[in-house]
Order: sequence, then C-alpha cells, then structure tokens
Amino acid sequence: MMELSAEQRAAGKRDFIDNVNDAVHGPGGVSRRDFLKTSGVAGAVAAGSVGAFYFGYEAALANPLRVAVLGTGDEGSVLIGALNPKYHDVVAIADIRPYNVHRAFHGDVYSAAALEARPGLLAKYGWSSEHEARQHVEVYGYKEGGYEQCLKDAKKLGLEGVIIALPLHLHAPASIAAMRQGLHVMTEKLMGHSVHECKEMALAAEEQNKLLATGHQRHYNILYDNAVDQIRRGLLGDLHYIRAQWHRGNMPGRDSWQQPLPPEIKPEDPQADKLIKQLASWQRKLASVEGVHIENWRRKVAQVEAQLADALLHERDDEGQRWVEKYGYVAEQLEYSDTKTPYDRPALEELIRWRLWERTGGGLMAELGSHQLDAASIFTAAAHGGEKQHPLNVAAAANRPIFGPDREVNDHVYCIIEFPAPGYDPKDPVARRKKVGVQYASINGNGFGGYGEIAFGTGGTLILEREQEAMLMLKESRGSKMKVDAGPTLDTQASGPMQTASEAGPAMDVSRGYAEQLEHWAWCIRNPAPENKPRCGPKVALGDAVIALTTNIAAREGRRIEFDEEWFDPKSPKTPEGVKPKLDREGYSV
Repeated sequence: MMELSAEQRAAGKRDFIDNVNDAVHGPGGVSRRDFLKTSGVAGAVAAGSVGAFYFGYEAALANPLRVAVLGTGDEGSVLIGALNPKYHDVVAIADIRPYNVHRAFHGDVYSAAALEARPGLLAKYGWSSEHEARQHVEVYGYKEGGYEQCLKDAKKLGLEGVIIALPLHLHAPASIAAMRQGLHVMTEKLMGHSVHECKEMALAAEEQNKLLATGHQRHYNILYDNAVDQIRRGLLGDLHYIRAQWHRGNMPGRDSWQQPLPPEIKPEDPQADKLIKQLASWQRKLASVEGVHIENWRRKVAQVEAQLADALLHERDDEGQRWVEKYGYVAEQLEYSDTKTPYDRPALEELIRWRLWERTGGGLMAELGSHQLDAASIFTAAAHGGEKQHPLNVAAAANRPIFGPDREVNDHVYCIIEFPAPGYDPKDPVARRKKVGVQYASINGNGFGGYGEIAFGTGGTLILEREQEAMLMLKESRGSKMKVDAGPTLDTQASGPMQTASEAGPAMDVSRGYAEQLEHWAWCIRNPAPENKPRCGPKVALGDAVIALTTNIAAREGRRIEFDEEWFDPKSPKTPEGVKPKLDREGYSV
C-alpha cells in the first residue's frame, strides 16, 4: 500500500476539489482518470477507495474491526452492502425477523436495483453458501435472544463494535447497552427517538470513552464536501435561502412503509394476499425456466418464503407468550383523534411497519427530513467558515389527506426554518435580519422532483439531486453540471425514476458516503487520537436530531417554536419535549 503523509493527503484533497470545480465550470476540467494519473496518488487510490484518500484515512486496516450488525432490515442490509472486508469483519448479526436474517446472508433479489444495494454477506465476503457463512457469523434471531443476547455475548464473540439499524425507538437502548459492554457504535440516523435519548447516548459515549457515530452519510459524500468548498470560496456569494424536498409517490395499497404482513396475521389487511400471490407466481416461473435462470428464480422463491416465515413471531413460546410481544412489540386497539376510527393492530404489524407508529418511529422528519436538514446545516456552517450553526426557529404543519386510519404518521410535512447568516446579531435592528431561510417539504402521493436541495446565493445557485448530481448556476452564465457515479441506489422511498449517468456527462467513481462513513469509523477506532473522530459524532448528530424532532413538535401542534441553545448541549438537562436525560433507564444495560 502506498502511504501518504498528512500534508500529501491535504494537498491531494485540495487538488481533487480544484479539479472537480474545474469540471463544474466547463472547459479546462480534468477528468477523474487524468486526475488520478497526474496527482501522484493513483497507487494509494488503487489500493483502496477514493474516499479513503479524500478523507485522509488508510485504504485498509491490517486487522479489520470485529463487528456485529444489529438490525438487518431495509437499512441494515444497505449498510451490509456498504461494508468493506478490509475494514470490517462481521462475526454476528441480530434480527428477530426471519426475513431480515435471510436477506442479510443472501441479499435482496426482488429486483436488480435491490440486489445491487443489498447484495448480502455471501456476496460481500465470498462465502459459497449460508452454511459456510454461518461458520463465521453467529446469528441471533428471535429464538436466540435478539440483539440483547448478542451484546451479552460480546466478549465471547470478540466484538469491538456494533452497527445498529434497528427500529428508531431501539437506537438509544441498543447503543447505550453496547457501549456499556465496551463496544464502539455506529447507529443509523436519526440518532435517537427523542432529544433526551440522544443526550443520553452522548453522555454514555463520554462516560464509556467510546466512539459513537451516526449515519448521516452526506458528511462523507464528496459531492457535498465539494459544495461546502464552493460556498466557503464565495462562489455562491452570500447564502440566503435553501429549498429542499423529498417527494414520494406512495399511495394506499402501494406504500413503501406499509410492507406486506403474513396473511394469517391480519386476513382483512388490504395487502393480506400479496405475498401468497407473489409466491405462487414465482413458483410457476421457477417451474418453467431452464439453465442459468433456475438459480435466479429459486432465490426469489426462497426470499418470499422467508418473508412469510415472519408469521413464526406470532406463535407462542414455551411460557405462552407470543415471540413478537416478548421483544416489546404490542397489540393495540388504536383510536385516531381526527376520525375516532378504531384500528386493531397486531404486535407483528407494529414490528414490520414500525415507521408508521409514533412509539417506534419518527415519521417523515426523522426518516427523510433529517437528511435534508442535515444538508442545510452543512451549507450554513460553510457560510460561516465551517462553524456549525444552530437554527433560530421553526414553523411547521403536517396533515394526512391520502392515507386512512391505518397509521399515526402524517402523509405530508412542511416547515420553514431560519438559521443565522454571517453577521447576524439579535440585538442589532439591522444585523438581526441577516438570516438564511430553509424551506422543506416531504409529501406522499406524487414523486415528481424526487429529493434534493437547492442553495441560493447572491452570486449563484447550487442544485444537488439525489446525492448524485450537482449543477452550479452562476449569474450571467448558463451553468454547468457534474454527476457522481453513486453506485447502487435503491429507491425504497418511491421517489420516482432514478437518474442515469448519461444525463449528466462524465462520472466519478465516488459513492454516496455509506461506505466511507463505515470505513472511517473503523479506522478511527484502530487509530485512537483526539483528532481522529467520526465526522458525524454525538454533538453533530444531536444537532440534526434536535432540528428534526422539534420540527415534529411544531408540525403536530401547528405552531412556531424558538430553538433553545441548551437543547443542543449534550450536558444540559433541557430538551424540547421537556424530559430530562438520565442514564438509569430500563433497557440501557444487558
């Protein structure tokens, strides 16, 4: 491996940004291939990833970090797909759903895009079968005690860290319990289900002296880092407005958050027979194909059979308790405040459709809006020379005009947030007007426009689409485009058709940031030093959570809320929900 000094890495990153900017501005741009040839770092990049070189960590670890993946559902399987065997040695997985355990090993074969995003452990580590994989990977399913038992076995497994992609309400319990077992943690976004839980996670990380990172991958997306550089250079002039959106075409009967249930769990469910029909269709297809196609259709049949096997969680253990309820999920008869409509929800529905319920999920702002508001925070910090800025206030509204009473989360959320601009002074009648306005909307029912952000400055406009494509429009110019080849993009958010590389010209082989955030986390653990910290550590992730969760409160109550600086301080007991942090809650130890 070619080793580079810190100075060489910094210079190389500067060259990389300069070359990207040259490409953005048109003639004279240097292609990625030419850049690698002329920069003197081609050997280092060939040995690992561009991200490793760009962000300043080695292209591999001599001793990969021994990790467990807790939660291998949609996002957990995406993170498995982003793992690098040169950095991560997966020795255990934990998920109580048979379907998720199956996908963790075999990938998601429902479509080519799904498989590219979720290739599975066999493909990532080169194992020939699940049997071989299980010689290396311990499985903690519903009969093996789930993630709690996995953490209890941390020493036996030789674990050093965990990657957490459990439902949102379990982020804090799993993270804090893991750190108390001596493990470092990478958790999916949002950091936690409430601000007091996020503060508890931050306090536990300090108490246990463990690295806690949160997966806001834009902090490791070269496209966004380049956007930060453009803002800091003043190419946009004075940043004064940001517009962002995440539009999805979800409708009743085809909602990506309302995944099918095994039919015996809830026969009256609108999607009750979907899995049975899918299985029968694919079994017929398997019986009709020949040669190389047999294995493909056999894998599809096996996957839908695994999805139907989730019904096993509805069965009772030796003590007469349903397995799914043993793990804390509850059956309830809910009555919705707006319609007074009763709704019987089995415990298994709460588990499989956890994003639809307030107890287990955080709605559109937690799942989608947190990404966009994280980007807004990144951009406003760039306008202040890199110093992170906390928002001043938020006004929000939300409603549910499309979906019926089969959920608690809203269909639409809209908000306006104000950040301080450079020179802002609340005590000065002129300087207090210096603000950056951020407008955000996430809707269902129409996926036009997909998702992305637009930053408006007095000198130009920067457009970022789907974390892949950027367009810089300078005043008195036609503007120019840059495309990042982001690798697999699984559109689980029903956000419309994906972009293609041909629409935007030459591409750079740079990912959306999932791989880099996981690699850098492992590298920081292997190279402990005050300066080696994840780019989205507890304080940054807490800031993003405060914005998203406070916006939820404002939307629920239809009002404007002024942000309190103490909400952003991990050591302050103040939170927007009024609950003080404490570390002796039930479930925070195993």
